[in-house]
Amino acid sequence: MGSVRSHRYSIVSSEEDGMKLATITVPNGYGNGSVNKVHSQHQHQSRFVSKDGHCNVQFINVREKGQRYLADIFTTCVDIRWRWMLLIFFLSFLLSWLFFGFVFWVVALSYGDLENETQVCVSNVDSFTAAFLFSVETQTTIGYGYRYVTEECPIAVFMVVFQSIVGCIIDAFIIEMIVFSHYATVAMRDGKLCLMWRVGNLRKSHLVEAHVRAQLLKSHTTAEGEFIPLDQIDIDVGFDSGIDRIFLVSPITIVHEIDEESPFYDMSKEELEMSEFEIVVILEGMVEATAMTTQCRSSYVASEILWGHRFEPVLFEEKNYYKVDYSRFDNTYEVPSTPHCSARELAEKKSRTSSSRNAFCYENEVALEKCDSSFFFKSLTEILVLTKVQCVQKRQP
Repeated sequence: MGSVRSHRYSIVSSEEDGMKLATITVPNGYGNGSVNKVHSQHQHQSRFVSKDGHCNVQFINVREKGQRYLADIFTTCVDIRWRWMLLIFFLSFLLSWLFFGFVFWVVALSYGDLENETQVCVSNVDSFTAAFLFSVETQTTIGYGYRYVTEECPIAVFMVVFQSIVGCIIDAFIIEMIVFSHYATVAMRDGKLCLMWRVGNLRKSHLVEAHVRAQLLKSHTTAEGEFIPLDQIDIDVGFDSGIDRIFLVSPITIVHEIDEESPFYDMSKEELEMSEFEIVVILEGMVEATAMTTQCRSSYVASEILWGHRFEPVLFEEKNYYKVDYSRFDNTYEVPSTPHCSARELAEKKSRTSSSRNAFCYENEVALEKCDSSFFFKSLTEILVLTKVQCVQKRQP
């Protein structure tokens, strides 16, 4: 497994001879047109995590940021200031109570409950105030007592059920803003052929005990002839060594080393282009502010795996913090030196090259030990004479 496992995940990229990351320049994000060098040297080193535990990371160029925050209302409320949180909390429940109170009042009005006291949809609801109180009692499960729904009107029963569901959604709605790269890549890393993909967290709140898993889904026919349409094969991302657990502050490249135990050990570039399979990637963790467990998933099919590519760096060091440029999150660049053969063939070629070098060195060492200097010079003279004779014979017609 070797050297790759100690560098399984990359945060600040140090890769590529062709890219020469030390000379890449990017806009500084403040609109003045100046540029900053990636991995520039400072007298005062920037801290990725401050002493009090806060992460000095700034996200820029996040696509559809407003829509993502609206889609993840729960965690958005966790991240904002407490005064805005209290205002949103108060207005969300108050508006829902007012809305459903108005609906129940319209139901009572349309069915004549305000004049008819014998057959009513909602008992003792004869004004908008009473309808509002009934709405509050329904959504908060306080208990009716004086006001309650009857079986006279199906619409009233449906609205009670619907309001209860809406109340649960307001209490527990959460969609994490975890993003996976659009493509996965295959390239060399630390001398090993590796499968890589990228994951990022757009939230200020972190995932506690975040860990990754991956599975290969493909059809399989057993030795007995049984056909399994979706056989699940585990893909190792460092479970045994514990490096599947990640600190997800900035985007991280997840790396699967294609070794003897990998299901891709015999897969070459040509075979990848003709294969049909799916890789399901999973990220699990607990929301920092609520301790609620969440799971995010994505997948890659064979056509979404780029052979001979690497991800562009997205983390750049500023004066006192790190900047994450999400406009580069899905970007890759080609690595022409990536071999097209499978990991097995690559290992065999390296083994043969190593064996040939060792054998050559050993044979020459033995010959020098057995032969004295006079024998060596005698043999060298004979070789030169023989070569000269052969050249003269070739010149003669």
